[in-house]
Parts: sequence; C-alpha cells; structure tokens
Amino acid sequence: MAASFPGFSKEALKFFRDLEKNNRREWFEARKEFFLANVKAPMEALVEALGAEMLKFAPEAVTSPQKAIYRIYRDTRFSGDKTPYKTHLGASFFRHDLGRHIAGGYYFEVSHKHIGLAGGVYMPTPENLRILRTHIMDNHQRFTKIVGEEKLLEAMGPLQGDKLSRPPKGFPCEHPAMEWIKCKHWYYWKELPSEIATGPGLLKELALRFKLMQPTISFFNEPLIADKNRRAPLETGWV
Repeated sequence: MAASFPGFSKEALKFFRDLEKNNRREWFEARKEFFLANVKAPMEALVEALGAEMLKFAPEAVTSPQKAIYRIYRDTRFSGDKTPYKTHLGASFFRHDLGRHIAGGYYFEVSHKHIGLAGGVYMPTPENLRILRTHIMDNHQRFTKIVGEEKLLEAMGPLQGDKLSRPPKGFPCEHPAMEWIKCKHWYYWKELPSEIATGPGLLKELALRFKLMQPTISFFNEPLIADKNRRAPLETGWV
C-alpha cells in the first residue's frame, strides 16, 4: 500500500506567519499545545510517510521522526538575532553510519513562505572534504554526468556550493573538475510554493525530488563508506 499524507492545515501555516510577527517565548508558550498538535504531529506523520517512500530508492537514509525533525528552538548563543524560535520546521534524512550534515543526506522544511528541499553534503569535516574532493577528481566524468541529469536539473536546479578562490593544496590546478573540487560543500536547494503543504501532493513532490537527488547523494557517500570500512578494524578491533 502506497504511503499517504493529507497535508498540513491552513492553520498550521498561519501559525508560522503569526510566529514571525510574535517571536517571543510568552507568545509561543501560550500556543505550544497548538504547535504540538497541528504542526509537530503532522510533521512526524509526513516524515514517516516520506520514509516509507524512501524505502524504494534510499532505504539506507530512512530516519525516524525523533531523529529527523529539528527543534523549533533557535540556538542564539553566537547570533546577533536573539529571536528564540525558527519560523519553519525542518527534517533531515541521513545514513546513521556516516552522520548528519558531514556526509550526503536529504532535507526539507515547511513554512508559511515556502517548502524548501535540499540534498548534498553541507558541513563536511576537513578529512571528509579531502576524501570527497579526491573522489570527484578521480571520477569526474561520472560525477559530471550525474549532476547534469536533465530531470534532476529541472526539479532541483544546479548543484551549488561556496568555493575557494584557488585550487586546494595538493590538487592539480588544471584538472577539468577543478571548479567542483574547489567547493567547500555541495548541495541542491529548491523552494516550492507554501500552498503545496496543505494538500496530499506534498508527499509526492518531496519523494520525487529526493529520488532524483539519490544518485548524487550516493556518489558523495561512496568514498566515505569505503573509508569507514577501512578504518573499522582499527577502531573496533578484529572479531
């Protein structure tokens, strides 16, 4: 039986709109029960349904709602913006043997402004960054073909990422994939109209775009899985 999700209520999107105007603890606490019942609970149901769809093309990245959904509370310790709450609710899906953000994964968020979708590697460790750059260098033709797939570009736009101004140390300057190798992270980002959130089509839109990103995500995770397997005997000992 196919997974389904009826959509968020219009009141849920209105909650985010009102929160943006009233981003204060006393305002949120007075409406916390509404948030839990009308925003958080549907989000959990959506993550479950999307996970069921992902079993068909990315079972290794299926993530439970408890681990996938981010807290709505902002970390304001190092930010000039001291508003306590995010005005969206997001969730990420990742391989638990590689970790969130530092390896390839998927993400979406729901707000009154848009439905945001993303996929890629956003915060690689220095070692993972070196491994990924080497993987792109050694497999640049396959990588170029994967990220240039027509349906993927139509659905998500081009792969993005902030870049170094110069080639990273140790990599050949004239390599044909140098513009990709110079990236400090690699990700897709797409925004869809927020109205999609209130209908059953939201699940289909998310699953479709996640499926199209899957070859890119798998490409990024290939060398990280291989590196983890090489390290396993050193870290855990021989059985």
